[in-house]
Amino acid sequence: MALPSPASAASPAGDPASDRPVNVLLFAVAGAVAVANIYFPQPLLAAVAQSLDVSERTAGLIASAAQLGYALGILTLVPLADTARLRRLTSVLLVLTCAALLVGAAAPGVVTLTLATLALSTTTVLPQILTPVAAVLAGPGRRGRTVGLVGLGLTLGSTLSRTVSGAVADASGSWRVAYLVAAAATAALLCVLPRRLPERLGVRGPTSYAGLLAGLPGLLVAHRALRTSALLGACVFAAFSVFWAVLAFHLASPPLGYGPGAAGLFGVLTLPGALLSASAGSLTDRYGPRVVSTAGLVLAGLGLGAAGLAPYSPVALVAGANLLVVGVSSSQVANQARIFGIGTAVAARVNTVFMLATFGGGALGSLVGTWLYAEHGWPAALLAAGTFVAAGGVVVARSARPAAPTCVPDATRKAGGVRPRTPQGES
Repeated sequence: MALPSPASAASPAGDPASDRPVNVLLFAVAGAVAVANIYFPQPLLAAVAQSLDVSERTAGLIASAAQLGYALGILTLVPLADTARLRRLTSVLLVLTCAALLVGAAAPGVVTLTLATLALSTTTVLPQILTPVAAVLAGPGRRGRTVGLVGLGLTLGSTLSRTVSGAVADASGSWRVAYLVAAAATAALLCVLPRRLPERLGVRGPTSYAGLLAGLPGLLVAHRALRTSALLGACVFAAFSVFWAVLAFHLASPPLGYGPGAAGLFGVLTLPGALLSASAGSLTDRYGPRVVSTAGLVLAGLGLGAAGLAPYSPVALVAGANLLVVGVSSSQVANQARIFGIGTAVAARVNTVFMLATFGGGALGSLVGTWLYAEHGWPAALLAAGTFVAAGGVVVARSARPAAPTCVPDATRKAGGVRPRTPQGES
């Protein structure tokens, strides 16, 4: 599946990427495989705790390490996509991720496994490079739809990875085999993806690596749309991470007593929600990010409510998980469509700021969720998730207020930033 890329809409004159179509299917599949490396350990946490003879709370640090590593990679690696050679950057990241997965598979203890998870999640940031590339190539008229389709790949990768890893662990009797399978899938991308990317996202400029990073705070100050998306992304993903970080423990505890395979099965059972979220991109193009973000928060809240009101009903848990997936995924698509309207020259860097905030919220959610579950159980964890959703509602409400034009700081202009759009263009 490839979408045309009108150069006049998507890229400035002379942009090396402007004459290439968007291979949406390839981007979606590659993003799914890469993002799976963040989520496939979650159904394995109970098995890891038993195998390595550590507490559930200690095993939960693996989930937090994955979120923190991803945030670190987004901060330090994704900005390079605005100026670096994409094919070389992609190849290096895939090789490093494979190596870290192999270390994780052979880890003798929880410390090594946590450090390997931190390393592999730092380098498996390919989805956050592919998404701005796709948005730039697609142009304004197709931006929401394209981001939505690539986002669907990410959603399927994050959900189905839990199913695959749980099934592999059950079939093999070892959680380590799941790490080997992930390494093989990542290595397969290395054979296909790099040569299918444009050489560069944009024209190489004089900005140094230090200049790219130094300009990130200026982008956040200059663009209200970026601040709104960053705060909202942090809130909704924190709620999402609370739920998934503790679900395996909840399913393994009495009276349910399910193993890692059942926790992973939730990936298949939430496919309806994942597929439904594909419409979020077109809806964002038509109605705007604020409307879709609001709907996503409502759906996420309903999902948490269903899981909390009937905590030992498999039907209620599946229904709640579906509502949470479609709500969070829709909000994510709307948030990214909002920030990619800021400008082509800074597409990777605004995505860096947004995803850094999002996965920082995810790491906080995983940490808070596992701690509350260990101390007070399932209801307390879901209450925390609901609090994060409510905070997201406050962000959306505040974003509806008119804002005065903001001056672009000198640091932003030097880093290749663009002038902020009017408040009406940031809805």
